[in-house]
Amino acid sequence: MSWPLAANLSMLFTEVELAERISRAREAGFAGVEIQFPYALPAADLQQLLQVNQLPLVLINLPAADLLDGGPGLAAVPGREIDFARALEQALRYAEIARPLQVNVLPGRLVPGVDREQALDLLASHLQQAGDVFAELGIGVVCEAINSQDMPGFLLDGSESLLHMLQRVRHANVRAQVDLYHLARMGEDIAEALTRLQGAIGHIQFADFPGRHEPGSGNLDFAALPELLQAVGYQGWLAAEYKPAGPTTAGLDWLAAWQRSGLAATP
Repeated sequence: MSWPLAANLSMLFTEVELAERISRAREAGFAGVEIQFPYALPAADLQQLLQVNQLPLVLINLPAADLLDGGPGLAAVPGREIDFARALEQALRYAEIARPLQVNVLPGRLVPGVDREQALDLLASHLQQAGDVFAELGIGVVCEAINSQDMPGFLLDGSESLLHMLQRVRHANVRAQVDLYHLARMGEDIAEALTRLQGAIGHIQFADFPGRHEPGSGNLDFAALPELLQAVGYQGWLAAEYKPAGPTTAGLDWLAAWQRSGLAATP
């Protein structure tokens, strides 16, 4: 069994403007693309670029306000419910045109002084809302755990907390986004984490560890990945979300090797 590969264009091919990264991904041999926050590019323009290059948009993130600048984001912050509703509406309008397969709702950081259970309840409510509205478009919703080493205070930082959130949400259109780098950064065993989330995984991203660079630059055993994915019955996308150690195209030997081995589907 093989899995289709997507290039995360927020981290790969950044040597050129976003609009040109789509063709670079196609030329490199990726089967699809994902973009963390594509909203600066008009949805109609993005959709046209995707059609020209015959690539699907696999995933985008819901707008997250100040999260990348060290703030708490929107999804689990009491008092920011109106801002979350606006972000949800913005993503919904964008998705109606750009047609991503899935939308990622980032939990964000726990605000000092806010009770953790209150934040978790609010996040669950927002995930249920997102699950409802995107289901009407046939678009899946995922939620991601991010390691608390790189993002201190992140509300969900491992597979166990992510599973507990999904159990709290209990929505057929809300699943787990699993990033192998973040799991490794938290010291988790990849096989155990995937098994824990078996049947609830909607999307998988990867980077090597340590360093968060391309496969082969660190210590993760990607050769074992096909067996692990088959064991948990995963049939979705694998997305390369790493920081290239040099120019993106200079570090893509792993891609051809994955395709030759049968791990990555050939476009």
